[in-house]
Amino acid sequence: MRITLENIFDLSTARIFSPDKYIPAKAVTIDSRQVCEGSIFVAIKGKRFDGHNFVNVAVKNGANAILINKRKLKEFDKINIPIITVNNTVKAYGELASMWRKKLNAKVISISGSNGKTTTKEMIATLLEEKFKVYKTLSNNNNQIGVPLTIFSTDSKCEVLVLEHGTNHFGEIAYTAKIARPDIALLTNIGDSHIEYLNDREGVLEEKLSLLDEAKANNGTAFLNIDDPLLRSVKNQFMNKITFGFKYNPDIKAKILGFTNSGNPEILITGLRKNIKTVPLVQGKSGSANYLAAVSVAIKMGLTKKQILDGTAKIKSIKGRLNIINYGNLTLIDDTYNSNPQSIREAFEVLKRNKQHESKIAVLGDMFELGSKGVEHHKELGIVVKKSRVNAVFTIGKLMKNLNDELLDSKIYHEHFNTRKSLKNFLNKIYLDNCVILVKGSRGMKMEEFAEIIIKRAA
Repeated sequence: MRITLENIFDLSTARIFSPDKYIPAKAVTIDSRQVCEGSIFVAIKGKRFDGHNFVNVAVKNGANAILINKRKLKEFDKINIPIITVNNTVKAYGELASMWRKKLNAKVISISGSNGKTTTKEMIATLLEEKFKVYKTLSNNNNQIGVPLTIFSTDSKCEVLVLEHGTNHFGEIAYTAKIARPDIALLTNIGDSHIEYLNDREGVLEEKLSLLDEAKANNGTAFLNIDDPLLRSVKNQFMNKITFGFKYNPDIKAKILGFTNSGNPEILITGLRKNIKTVPLVQGKSGSANYLAAVSVAIKMGLTKKQILDGTAKIKSIKGRLNIINYGNLTLIDDTYNSNPQSIREAFEVLKRNKQHESKIAVLGDMFELGSKGVEHHKELGIVVKKSRVNAVFTIGKLMKNLNDELLDSKIYHEHFNTRKSLKNFLNKIYLDNCVILVKGSRGMKMEEFAEIIIKRAA
């Protein structure tokens, strides 16, 4: 697999200087520290760094070509390797990734949705590793930079590539989907995440459907969670599809037979000539839905029942995503990675089902990107909290003050903290014996810092 001179000439707006010196590249990178001999270094200007400032380092580290913005050309007139100039280096990086993707002899599985993207991606990769050489999105690389970066991490050994696609503005998924050209595209659900920029759930649906539309254009298969009413409403738009869910007669159906004391579900999955019963290491209805999605893809990819069960035994919790950590007489539910109305409801269901401890506590931070409905969504959580059998709720953030006010007429012990320092001091003193604590909030609230206090005290 190489990026050839012909590929370079196919880049829109590209001009190449010293093309006679160009050697087909075996790698493409935007990190000068990862440059190796025979690679192209693409200089991208980000929020914190400008890649053009590291071009000389990339050349020193062995790059055989550099790709820069055409306005920067005069700054590098002393470089003696091929220079490629373009109008937009981010766009060119995506075009190169699209070329690399076309060279892959691998199935590409793309995943998006309002909740559960990363968890489902990890589960799919874990299951498919029982049969295939699998590459996957690492960390949070699911945007216009991250998707190409993941594609460039593959090589000729790759048999399956599992990609996560994120968005918070219209057009982002359409962009990354065209680069990925998925053979399988799966949507977990449609919720209220990012409605500040996508307007409402219908806007979220419109944005997410770009992924399925791209799979359809490439004769791929659409996977739809038909328990979700919006996804159920569009299922007839896709002829080549597999539906999954707990209701509405899907192609692959799941039933929760019960829960363990720690909240793990016993699940029965049937459909497409498979009958699988197991207790995966997932939490609640949301975790069960993510697992069902992963098993549905595994069935489509030809895994045997034994391979699916063997892979299930290897599924691990993901840090910050309903991650259950037991410390003797204390359990922490670390759900600090992000928060929105749907995921916080599911987190409280997990908290409610935990039967290992007498006391249930929630430490909650603001939910972001809800636009004009931010106050309304935080007030509505009052109903969820009152039904959850939680003993105490501690909140921080201007929006969570609305939830605290909604609890004034309840028997739940509650307190709102105006500063991070005051909440940290409180958590360092609170009695933690025989309790389960949920910590959750949007990324900007940095709720993991509060979870760390609990972990240190329990250690």
